[in-house]
Amino acid sequence: MWGILRQKVVAGGGSPLVRIRPAISALRSYSSASKEMTVRDALNSALDEEMSADPKVFLMGEEVGEYQGAYKITKGLLDKYGPERVLDTPITEAGFTGIGVGAAYYGLKPVVEFMTFNFSMQAIDHIINSAAKSNYMSAGQINVPIVFRGPNGAAAGVGAQHSHCYAAWYSSCPGLKVLAPYSSEDARGLLKAAIRDPDPVVFLENELLYGESFPVSAEVLDSSFCLPIGKAKIEREGKDVTITAFSKMVGLSLKAADILAKEGIRAEVINLRSIRPLDRATINASVRKTNRLVTVEEGFPQHGIGAEICTSVVEESFGYLDAPVERITGADVPMPYAANLERLAVPQVEDIVRAAKRACYRSVPMAAAA
Repeated sequence: MWGILRQKVVAGGGSPLVRIRPAISALRSYSSASKEMTVRDALNSALDEEMSADPKVFLMGEEVGEYQGAYKITKGLLDKYGPERVLDTPITEAGFTGIGVGAAYYGLKPVVEFMTFNFSMQAIDHIINSAAKSNYMSAGQINVPIVFRGPNGAAAGVGAQHSHCYAAWYSSCPGLKVLAPYSSEDARGLLKAAIRDPDPVVFLENELLYGESFPVSAEVLDSSFCLPIGKAKIEREGKDVTITAFSKMVGLSLKAADILAKEGIRAEVINLRSIRPLDRATINASVRKTNRLVTVEEGFPQHGIGAEICTSVVEESFGYLDAPVERITGADVPMPYAANLERLAVPQVEDIVRAAKRACYRSVPMAAAA
């Protein structure tokens, strides 16, 4: 990065001139048939293509270079782009996040990796006060094109300090954009959009999804592919109940929809993709069709994403509701370490099924179940 800064040339307001290693041509030919790609590879390819296309993009974080990433998301990028664009940092989130924000002030495009978003708490002053507020406080004169990315939420057996979901925390802050991909298509398209965006973006991945494979089309594999920020995706259409979810919870919601379909309940599953801005139009249009809503998230219940969605529906579509809104969340406790308690603390497929049945007045009465 320091080499990039040293080589920046101010000549009539021109863009920075930097040395980069030869990149593979973006022109690729793909079969029209769908291929399988893991979320890990989708993220890696998005980083590679954006670094190849824009010399101002660089990566920094703990173990992103020599070790090729704690989760191998940055595999091969140090060899390809060199240590000036793939920077291994000390274990000091406050330090390297501040450096990243300063580089963004200067016109570069840092991608800062947190080994887990729990560690972003060490750097939250830079994320909120330095990155998120600068554009407004400068009357639009300062852009901060920076991406903060890494795994968010529960994994498996990593305890309370490594399992927190920060979607609600960051999405409450004006000046930030907050994205949460589910599939490989989401990961590629949204990360590219985040890197190209002129504002700070919090990019919330999920450790348990990195190794999951999803079908991707030739369009998704094209280097020009990019998804719009602020637009949800209807993963499954239905007319009986709307289920909203993001990140790993989308997969659980789709499994719940399969079970519900066998019982004659057609659930519409919405993959939020973007938490801030939130696609309120798509959510409300779906609720006006199905007349019922179930929100799913793994974060805490109080002040959660589901609560915000519920408020939006009450404000805009209350007259269309035929049943109370159901919220499925994580338990209101720090994440337990014991495996049996951990399972009870995060939403399961059966929780979503029961909530949808309640919304459709198809649940078994409590007395009968006793």
